[in-house]
Amino acid sequence: MSQPGTLERLEATIAARRGADPDSSYVARLEAKGLGKIAQKLGEEATEAVIAALSGDEADLVGEAADVLFHLLVLLGHKGVPLAQVLAELERREGTSGLDEKASRQG
Repeated sequence: MSQPGTLERLEATIAARRGADPDSSYVARLEAKGLGKIAQKLGEEATEAVIAALSGDEADLVGEAADVLFHLLVLLGHKGVPLAQVLAELERREGTSGLDEKASRQG
């Protein structure tokens, strides 16, 4: 079995902190505020990543991208969706044209 990567380790850390004291853990604080706040934070971070991309500052974009991934993992964990399931979906889509994949989802 391979060693867990950075995202898998982060997912485990987030899971471990989910039930911690909200005064000592940012993850626990988000969890205590519920799904709406978690989703809001993900949206804010995604917007900040877009702004950083448009500003042309690579360091800002890297930092904001990390924030997006972190908050996405918090959201997935809150909803009980394992990162492995998302990675499996990406693997399923691998080798498929993005246009073809998008067309297959339209009803």
